[in-house]
Amino acid sequence: MTTNITITDRTKSFAVRIIKACSFLDEASSATRILSKQLLRSGTSIGANVREAQSAQSPKDFINKLEIALKEARETQYWLELLIESELVEKQKFQLLLQEANEIGKILVASTKKLKDK
Repeated sequence: MTTNITITDRTKSFAVRIIKACSFLDEASSATRILSKQLLRSGTSIGANVREAQSAQSPKDFINKLEIALKEARETQYWLELLIESELVEKQKFQLLLQEANEIGKILVASTKKLKDK
C-alpha cells in the first residue's frame, strides 16, 4: 500500500520541522538567532503559499502562488546553507532539512513548468 503525500502535506510537515529547528536555534548566539528568524519566515512561508494556491482565482494566479512558494524554498535553502557552512549548526542535524528544502524546490519547479506548458 502506497501513501500519496500531497505537496500541501509535505510543506506543512516541513514547516513544523523548521519551527522545531528554529526553537533550538533561538537558544544560541545572536547571529544564529537572527538567521533563525529569517529561516522561520521563509521555511513556513512555503506551505502558506502552497495552501494559498488552492484558493487561486485563476490558473495564472495558481502558478504565481506556486512560484512564490518556490522563491521561499530557495531562500530557505540559502539560510540553511549559511547556518551549515558557517558551522553555527552541526551539519548532520540540518542536512535532512536542507535536502527536504531542495526536494520541495524541485517539485515546485516541475509543477510550475508542467502548468505553464499546458
